[in-house]
Amino acid sequence: MIRGVLFDFNGTLARLTSWGMPHQDVFVRHGLPEAGLRWGDRNDAGPADGEVHLAPSRSREEYHRWELDRLSARARRCGVPEDRLAALVADLDRETKTFTMARYDDVLGVLTELRRDYTIAVCSNWYWNLDEAIEQVGLAGVFETIVPSAQAGMRKPDPRIFRHTLRLSGLQPEEALYVGDLWVPDVEGPLAAGMRAIHLCRPDQAVAEDPPPLRPGVWRAADMAGVADLVGGLRC
Repeated sequence: MIRGVLFDFNGTLARLTSWGMPHQDVFVRHGLPEAGLRWGDRNDAGPADGEVHLAPSRSREEYHRWELDRLSARARRCGVPEDRLAALVADLDRETKTFTMARYDDVLGVLTELRRDYTIAVCSNWYWNLDEAIEQVGLAGVFETIVPSAQAGMRKPDPRIFRHTLRLSGLQPEEALYVGDLWVPDVEGPLAAGMRAIHLCRPDQAVAEDPPPLRPGVWRAADMAGVADLVGGLRC
């Protein structure tokens, strides 16, 4: 019997609507254009999917120091002098986390409906302050449990982050569904944790290729109304 539904955040419940300054422009602002070219155009310098970082996740302060250390190490490899490093890295960190988000229009009504009968939670590869991002999109107080990878100590698709969220939510894997937009983190990860999954493929989201074929324990929906229908059909 399904008792709970866990959700991804970005791309599932909300989307990015604006971003901070591109990293290469930050390098230019600091008078380091050549190092910026070596850095490349990737603004996200965070941990990779599946990465484990238990020790830095012991506290918010330790995690932030770890984030800064990673940026510093990469900047050094790009040739940034030590005396320019601290100011540059502080700027890179700030611009990485400067963005705005908007909730998808179909989210609030479905979540309001689901929480009448199910435990609902968020489990997402995200910075420490996932609760603040959820508040920004108008979903504060909706979820019983909120678990960002920064606090869990590992990133999806590592099955331990799903099991951790399930424990906090008082759920067993067979009692829960996971809903997300990316196949490997949001489908293969939950399956490895013993859950079932709904792959949310919104038609307005650009994807590079067709989604993989469905397998036992996996369903696909085009919107949150479809998610609600699937959850209701799987309740028993």
